[in-house]
Amino acid sequence: MTDTATENPSTEAQLSDLRAWLEDNWDPDLTVAEWWERLGTAGWSAPGLPEHAYGRGMARADAVAVANEIANFGALGAPAGLGLLLAAPTIATHGTQEQIDLYVRDIVTGQKAWCQLFSEPQAGSDLAGLQARALKDGDEWIINGQKVWTSGGQYADLGMLLARTEPEVPKHQGISYFAFDMHQDGVDVRPLKEMTGHALFNEVFLTDARVADSALIGGLNNGWAAANTTLMNERAGLGSGGGNAAGGGLAQPGTVMGALGKRVGDFVAPKKDGKKPKAGGALGAMRGGAGMLIALAQSKGVNQDAGVRQDLARLYTLGELGRFNGLRVKAVKERGGDIPGMPNVAKLSMSQIVRLTRDVGLRIAGPSGMLHAYDSDDKASLVQATGDPFAGGITEMALFAQAPPIYGGTDQVQRNIIGERVLGLPKEPNNDRVTPFSELPKNA
Repeated sequence: MTDTATENPSTEAQLSDLRAWLEDNWDPDLTVAEWWERLGTAGWSAPGLPEHAYGRGMARADAVAVANEIANFGALGAPAGLGLLLAAPTIATHGTQEQIDLYVRDIVTGQKAWCQLFSEPQAGSDLAGLQARALKDGDEWIINGQKVWTSGGQYADLGMLLARTEPEVPKHQGISYFAFDMHQDGVDVRPLKEMTGHALFNEVFLTDARVADSALIGGLNNGWAAANTTLMNERAGLGSGGGNAAGGGLAQPGTVMGALGKRVGDFVAPKKDGKKPKAGGALGAMRGGAGMLIALAQSKGVNQDAGVRQDLARLYTLGELGRFNGLRVKAVKERGGDIPGMPNVAKLSMSQIVRLTRDVGLRIAGPSGMLHAYDSDDKASLVQATGDPFAGGITEMALFAQAPPIYGGTDQVQRNIIGERVLGLPKEPNNDRVTPFSELPKNA
């Protein structure tokens, strides 16, 4: 069964419109900025957003189909990153039209990159326990505090900032959500090097930093509602079947990475035999793409091993279940309904996928799975020593597999949400919903 077989006529009509638009507008000699300007203002960068927010109001499954169509055509995809995944839908939901025009337009056209300033050293799973403070000073707010596990903070132009604006009310009620300028005095971003050798995450120190009152998204002390919109989009995008891997590839949005002024054709791989090469690599496999590991098992001669075959079948099945759940959500939403807890289920499924990918990948790799390369010279040496060009990717995937069950809300948090909000199970007794934040005990 193909994706096309599951599309309804309106979806196919939209994809037909997209193909015609690409024929008229794609030009590899444009700059990245010029191409993303065309793609974003036409509504094709984020077709899942509403029309008043530079989108087309399409269902998530259809938006994934749009991204795949752009890739198959051989054009550069939308500007990937947390701006498109999280900030844009949150601002589209809770922001004013003026804020949408100011912030979302720069997201869909790749002009600005975003990061997420949510978690703190003492407020991870209990996000509402955050202590970063915002104090009003005329038409601005003064921000002091620390954030951690900030993905892409070193490359971001703006951040989705949660800060406490009222400590004398219960903790969920005194939080506000700001569009925060990362390029200012008082912002110290420190990358955190992981065991993979990369530094995807950062800690961020905020010392007398400032943000305009006009950058308050969703109203004063209403940040928890906006934060939940961000988190639901995060879990849906990171979950199995989320489709968020499709994007601008090596061309990164924003002013820091320097891609905007470069030739857009240099960021897309040439077609072979008239077909666009399929995306591969460790991250692709972690998102349920069993194909890479199947090919690796065949090359290693272990594809007849019954245990390996069973695990590969399980991996493929989990990926397909994620895709089918995405189609279920689309069908229900087209009838005006919803499936409660599906983003949380998808996030849990992705955790299962990455753990299985880690285990079967290392099993296929054999002894070379104990070796890892941390830079380009090490990677070349590893390939030379093992004769296996996939060895580095397998171990990187295995080392990184510990992260997805934690970021975006731990597996335990997802299960609590499903239990309490979907199944109606009782919460653990506490008074944090009625006690002022200033009176709650704080972690040492």
